[in-house]
Amino acid sequence: MSTPSERTALITGSGKNIGRAVALRLAKDGLRVIINGSTDQQACEQVAEDCRAFGVEAMVIMADVGTLEGTSHLASQAFERFGRVDVLVNNAAIRPSSKFLEMDEDEWDRVLAVNLGQAFRLCRACLPGMVEAGWGRVINFAGMNAIQGYNGRAHVSVSKHAVWGLTKSLAKEFAPNGITANIISSGPIQSDHKDLEMTAHIEAMKSRVPMGRLGKPEEVAASVALLASDEGAFISGQLIQVNGGTET
Repeated sequence: MSTPSERTALITGSGKNIGRAVALRLAKDGLRVIINGSTDQQACEQVAEDCRAFGVEAMVIMADVGTLEGTSHLASQAFERFGRVDVLVNNAAIRPSSKFLEMDEDEWDRVLAVNLGQAFRLCRACLPGMVEAGWGRVINFAGMNAIQGYNGRAHVSVSKHAVWGLTKSLAKEFAPNGITANIISSGPIQSDHKDLEMTAHIEAMKSRVPMGRLGKPEEVAASVALLASDEGAFISGQLIQVNGGTET
């Protein structure tokens, strides 16, 4: 069995917020990390530099995970550098707001392409190497509101329910190969969103949290770290809620 220092983690959408915290935590735990973003390369490069401070290798691969070309580029560059991906964290997501009857098909398709297509394609790319190694971790992301049902974001809810279904299926199919698959559903989490609507929404959600505060990205990253570890080997097919006790 490989050791953490021999393992590589790929985290999509890791230039900021939860993705950034996950990359830093896995680097701290000794894993090599691949940082991914689609627009802000400077932010991604800074995350990679911060990861290297823990003494691990880190690289940046800019790619749009909502396209076949983007996920293919991301996977091929990762394999070229490290040979395989041992821990796959599908974190990147988009959450546009549109009333169902006003939503156009392009927006519907784009949300499913990023939120679901990414998980499908990257799992297909990374799982063969995990099977060969007899060890692997797939960690997907849902979101509390997405699982409950979004008002004004039906496409987001559909995409995340589908990812949850994919996660449960992978957990069963690949369990004999030493591979776990889980999904994290986070509650309201501190972020540096520039989307004013999303920021207001997250702040409004704080009143529903029994702890009376927003969660920290590092608290979500701690759950990822457990699932990505050897100690998390018997946790699979689960939806892990990190939401401060908020009722769902």
